[in-house]
Amino acid sequence: MKAKNIAYWTTTILVAFFIGSGGVAQVAQFHANPHGVVPALGYPIYFFAILGFWKVLGAIAILVPRFPRLKEWAYAGIFFDLTGAAASCAAVGGYGAYGFHVIAPLIIAGFTVASWALRPPSRIIGVSFSEKIGWPA
Repeated sequence: MKAKNIAYWTTTILVAFFIGSGGVAQVAQFHANPHGVVPALGYPIYFFAILGFWKVLGAIAILVPRFPRLKEWAYAGIFFDLTGAAASCAAVGGYGAYGFHVIAPLIIAGFTVASWALRPPSRIIGVSFSEKIGWPA
C-alpha cells in the first residue's frame, strides 16, 4: 500500500508540475508576446492563453484534497489536452527534434493515466459495494 501511495504522489506531482508550469508559461507568453506562440500549429493566439488558464486550474485541482468529481474532470481535461497536443503536432509534421512535441505529451498522458488509476479511495467518486463491506476487489 505504501508503494502505491508513493507511486500515486510521484505521478501526480509530475503531472501537476508539467501541466501547471506549461499553463503559466502559456499565459505569461500571451501577455508578454502575443505573436510568439507556436504559429506552426495554426491555432489562434488567444487559444493558448485559454488553455494555459485551464491547465493551471487543472494542476491545482488534482493536488488539493477532496472534490473527487472536480478531480475526475481535471484528469479528463488534462488527458484530452495532452493527446490533442500530440495529435496537433503530428498533424503538422511533428515539428521539433525527432518528434519530441508528439512523444512528450504522450509520455505525460501516461503519467496522467497512472496517477488517475493509483488514486486513494478518498479521491475517487463513489465506492463499490465490495469496498464498503470490506471484501477484496
